[in-house]
Amino acid sequence: MPRVSRQQAERNRETIATSASHLFREYGLKGVSVSDVMSSAGLTHGGFYGHFESKDALAAEACARAFAHVQSAWLKMINEHPEKGDAHKVMIDHYLSAYCRDELGESCPAVAFSADVVREDSQSVIRQTYIRGLEELIVTLSSTLALGEQAESEQDRRQAALIEMSLLVGAMTLARATMGTPLSDEFLGAARKSFEIASTDLAA
Repeated sequence: MPRVSRQQAERNRETIATSASHLFREYGLKGVSVSDVMSSAGLTHGGFYGHFESKDALAAEACARAFAHVQSAWLKMINEHPEKGDAHKVMIDHYLSAYCRDELGESCPAVAFSADVVREDSQSVIRQTYIRGLEELIVTLSSTLALGEQAESEQDRRQAALIEMSLLVGAMTLARATMGTPLSDEFLGAARKSFEIASTDLAA
């Protein structure tokens, strides 16, 4: 068989990582095999180890890509809405939307990978990748917060962002777990309402 060019090898690696990012978010790390990923990528199983040394290495890259995707989307929203309050509202409304709940393969990795990461060793590459990605999202979310003159220290902003991230991830986790029932919509609606109240309190 002819050798694959470097450019084609890079494209194949990209396809594998992209497919894995979708599959792992939809079915979890344990629910997806290397064969599943390669089949989704349209490639043979035998070619996998020419691109990744292990399934764990692939999972880490898939996780990193998923966080980068959310980060890119948030930064785009921030660039399109110069006012902090406007950017923050757009980000929250999108995150807590039915679309983000229903499209499991496109879901937030903070939600999608959490059940798997909690069972990983503290030094595992997937766990470290998850923590780095989550930290970056917290920083980005913090940059959109307008807390008022009395609460503008970096620690205040981080604390507020941690609370908001907890509400976002918690609400989406529960909404996905109850998907298809009225309770699922109630979780999303209650979370959105909580953000609206908080925003009104700050503006008062």
